[in-house]
Amino acid sequence: MANSKYEYVKSFEVEDEIMFPNLIVVRVGGRHFQRFSEVHEFEKPNDEKVMNIVLFSSRRLKFYQRRASKVASIIVSFFTSVYVTKWKEFFPEKELKYPPSFHARPIVCASLEVLQEYLAWRQQHCHITNQHNTCLWELVKSGKTEKEALDILKGTQKQERNELLFQQFGINYRTLPQMFRQGSCVLKTEVEGIVKYSENGTPIKRMRKDPTIVHSKNIAGRSFWNEHQSLLKELGVFTKDVGKINSDYIRSFLFESKLMASTWIVIRIDGCHFHRFSEVHDFEKPNDEQALNLMNSCAVAVLQEFPDVVFSYGVSDEYSFVLKKDSQFCQRKASNIVSIVVSFFTSMYVMNWKAFFPQKELKYCPAFDGRAVCYPSTEILRDYLAWRQVDCHINNQYNTCFWMLVKSGKSKSEAQRTLKGTQAQEKKEMLAWFGIDDYNALPAMFRQGSSVFQVHIICSSTEIPSTAFLNIAIQKKTVHDMNISRMIGKHIVAEKYWLIMPVACIARFSLALKSN
Repeated sequence: MANSKYEYVKSFEVEDEIMFPNLIVVRVGGRHFQRFSEVHEFEKPNDEKVMNIVLFSSRRLKFYQRRASKVASIIVSFFTSVYVTKWKEFFPEKELKYPPSFHARPIVCASLEVLQEYLAWRQQHCHITNQHNTCLWELVKSGKTEKEALDILKGTQKQERNELLFQQFGINYRTLPQMFRQGSCVLKTEVEGIVKYSENGTPIKRMRKDPTIVHSKNIAGRSFWNEHQSLLKELGVFTKDVGKINSDYIRSFLFESKLMASTWIVIRIDGCHFHRFSEVHDFEKPNDEQALNLMNSCAVAVLQEFPDVVFSYGVSDEYSFVLKKDSQFCQRKASNIVSIVVSFFTSMYVMNWKAFFPQKELKYCPAFDGRAVCYPSTEILRDYLAWRQVDCHINNQYNTCFWMLVKSGKSKSEAQRTLKGTQAQEKKEMLAWFGIDDYNALPAMFRQGSSVFQVHIICSSTEIPSTAFLNIAIQKKTVHDMNISRMIGKHIVAEKYWLIMPVACIARFSLALKSN
């Protein structure tokens, strides 16, 4: 990142590394999936084509530096990306009517025994929930209302539910698909595969790890665990079976950190390995206008979906979302906020791809990582935004020169050597040599980034009294401003100014800044 006087704001970023040898579990669940399943008419109580929870467990020493926010956000983002991408494969006749999103939380298991008990707890929960839901929907299908069915099931035990299913509906619960009753495990198994062919056509084989879906009555049992060499190698051996599950003990490991009250929350997301992604998808260098507008469209959708997000600023494959100081979104739980915003942004990115690249196939699933940072004052928040915009300018000027040199015939390493140690004026002279006489004439989106915020549109007249906020419509707007930090920081924000000049304001955000 570029050096600037604003870089001190990085000191507010809290490292959340999970220390070895703790096991990292990332639990992913659907956000508002009851409504999602109703809108998309999923079969009740289980739709065989749907999976809405994944567990990821790892001892790997350096997986994204074991930073909890990064690990969880990347996994939930990639999971979302795959979910949206594969929708048509599983539901060829159903349109995806709105973007699905997921939440994730990292769970720290202090030992293999804790992980074992956690897995047993989740599978037990799967069984109890599925048995209850199977009874519920059979009762509903028989003519009961949901309320009547819930009243019938209230306080029933496992055996009573089994008898209800068998006696009233002829269903032997044990014969239902394992996936419904026990959940699914995805693990890596070693298989022999062809990696290449020799000159005479002989296949050359190597062992590789392929993901496999398996089902078991007891995923936390020794018999299941110890028969899979990949689990033994990656995680270790279960020495005994789990007896009675102590849910209170397990919940003691489900600590959820909350973000500091009365501070501005910034969620910054970044594309994961987007250098490769941009090359594979042939993005124009140094800037692809359509790719940037795709990012902007996702940011607009985030503001539309989450009212607490009052302003966002983006450049390249990065976007920063500012939540108001008094926000209680997700009870200010860091992992929930970050994962939901990242997941929703990813979902929109995949769904909007064809609108911006109608001739390009999405060759593989994109993913983003995210983190939450709290800024205690308006001044520090302003400096954070200034830092990101200064970074945008310096990086864009460098990249513009770099790609001009590459297009002129230099290799990438030669272009890097040519630019090493150059100052802004030297880069301007270099660009002039390539025919770009005025760097400031380049599109503002490339030089200054994009801001997305709510614009107040006047509905009745041009003369707006101070009480006119009751009579205005809200519209999301993307602009490219000369200096976002100066604009929101200056004390020139009379109410009438913000209403009459919406393009030059950050409406709701700026008004919030005035009051702090």
